[in-house]
Amino acid sequence: MIGAVLAMNAGSSSLKFAVYWNNIDGLAPVSNGEIEGIGTAPHFVARDTKGVVLADRQRPSATFPVSLGALLDWLDDHLGGDTLAAAGHRVVPGGRDFTSPVRLTNGVVTALDALTPLSPPHQPHSPASVRATSAQRPELPQVACLDTTFHHTMQAVATRFALPPEYEDERVHHYGFHGLSYEFIARRMREIAPRLSVGRLIVAHLGSGASLCAMRTGISVDTTPP
Repeated sequence: MIGAVLAMNAGSSSLKFAVYWNNIDGLAPVSNGEIEGIGTAPHFVARDTKGVVLADRQRPSATFPVSLGALLDWLDDHLGGDTLAAAGHRVVPGGRDFTSPVRLTNGVVTALDALTPLSPPHQPHSPASVRATSAQRPELPQVACLDTTFHHTMQAVATRFALPPEYEDERVHHYGFHGLSYEFIARRMREIAPRLSVGRLIVAHLGSGASLCAMRTGISVDTTPP
């Protein structure tokens, strides 16, 4: 697949994005930015890889689909006629069924919607961004990358809660969070400190939500709640 790839992380009133050019040599960053204040007064900012502002626009009011449409239109101009080949979405919970990145179809999006109780602050927004993208570009391939995927290597002693077994049967267990962040850190550790990366590590994800992850040889062994 040759072309540009759009990566998105949707929130309740914001959308962070990054654009990469994909060719035979791999992915190369092109630009990044965010749309804040969606639903009230959206503010769209895009920057190149050196932080130079490429676009800075504000609207008096616009919904999520309209704001996303503005981003896609800007990308058409920004890429200079190059084709947007695919879009990727950060999705927080994948439950037990989604254990790797997954191509998004109507059925998959519906299944991800059903996982909203696992992460109410995050989950409604990712399927919304997928549907908005599909409405604007129905032929564009879309993929979900899930935070819980990285933690599927945890054993039952780390995923089970101290609850009666019927709750486990109802899929109530510890799935883990911030997995995409930990996956990136594990990969970078292999690149910059290969001798350390094969040992035991405690890694911290710090932000408005924070957690710790215990890794062995770059694989998740246990993680704290956020």
